[in-house]
Amino acid sequence: MMSKRGSIGFLFVALVLLSACQREEKFPVEPAISFVSFEKIDDGSAVDNKGKLTIHFQDGDGDVGLNETDTMPPFNRDSIYHYNFFINYYEKQNGDYVLVELPLTNNARIPRLSNSVPESIEGDVSIELYINNFLSSYDTIRFSCYIVDRALHHSNTITTPDIVVKKH
Repeated sequence: MMSKRGSIGFLFVALVLLSACQREEKFPVEPAISFVSFEKIDDGSAVDNKGKLTIHFQDGDGDVGLNETDTMPPFNRDSIYHYNFFINYYEKQNGDYVLVELPLTNNARIPRLSNSVPESIEGDVSIELYINNFLSSYDTIRFSCYIVDRALHHSNTITTPDIVVKKH
């Protein structure tokens, strides 16, 4: 028969083993994003030129992000997948949102976030964006965006709340 001390020791070892067997939180291999915040950046010019968009992401296999050396197809400069953070700019024109193609893209490359693939990862990503379309008099905008991982899985698309841009 086991002594009382032996029973407590066995129970302790069993609890440690059970806690070690708990699964890490896993996410789907397709990245998922959610809106966190949008903040205007005050550059002292009395107009709104830039803002910072922050999103939260989750990815089940940790393949979000590109290295600077990821320039071979499909990540080459001429490919749509040269970027992995896709951002569309909309203006509210006469009550309806209209997609506006700006002279310069707001799309970006998120740097590689994990070297231990596969692993579930999550976190926040922020990007500075130009928000003042000087070719337009409309002052209410919003952005939609999604990300793409290295396996070319697309995340869901999110949309920011309305952003009122101080033009003059």
